Amino acid sequence: MSDKQKKAVVLLSGGLDSATVLAIAKVQGYACHALSFDYGQRHSAELAASRRVADAMSVAEHKILRLDLGSIGGSALTDMAIAVPEAQAEGIPATYVPARNTVFLSLALGWAEVLAARDIFIGVNAVDYSGYPDCRPEFVQAFEKLANLATKAGVEGECFRIQAPLIEMSKAEIIRTGTKLGVDYALTVSCYQADDQGCACGTCDSCRLRAQGFQEAGVADPTCYQDTQKV
Repeated sequence: MSDKQKKAVVLLSGGLDSATVLAIAKVQGYACHALSFDYGQRHSAELAASRRVADAMSVAEHKILRLDLGSIGGSALTDMAIAVPEAQAEGIPATYVPARNTVFLSLALGWAEVLAARDIFIGVNAVDYSGYPDCRPEFVQAFEKLANLATKAGVEGECFRIQAPLIEMSKAEIIRTGTKLGVDYALTVSCYQADDQGCACGTCDSCRLRAQGFQEAGVADPTCYQDTQKV
């Protein structure tokens, strides 16, 4: 990485979308500093996936920060007493984690300011998603405004940009884009209740959207499932 290469912080969950965003940031010429979170989620398979993706894409740096969102609960992803829904439901599902993207972007913003990076990439999507309020364009725009009001860099005119390149793309379009950029989706884990080996349940909402995306994209699905039953 040259001293003059532009830097970006990329939120990397280990899932399909964030891996695609990382590939997009890299092809745009950014030195990518990947940021993942051990936030008390149901399984660690996605963190293992984030390490694999970061290594495969040769990021400048990869940090995994520990948070304890499980201590406040309120989500099927952080509270084992709340079941992960296996049927599509109306409204915001139980897998919504209160304020998760707000917290993640806030920490990414802090690291970006330290790095003198002015771009933060996040893989939120407002088309094929589960209805989460913190995946909408309005949220991204509002956070960008906050970032430039609440930081030393922002008030001194060094404006931050929150980049959400997948925001208007279908899952199939995301997969086609990543495939063209050489993303190895076999490295990723999207399932809400994957096992220790990273094999997907095939029944949760995230598995359904992922499988449907590969089918519509006409791309072979490399997902490891826990049994032979796929979505």
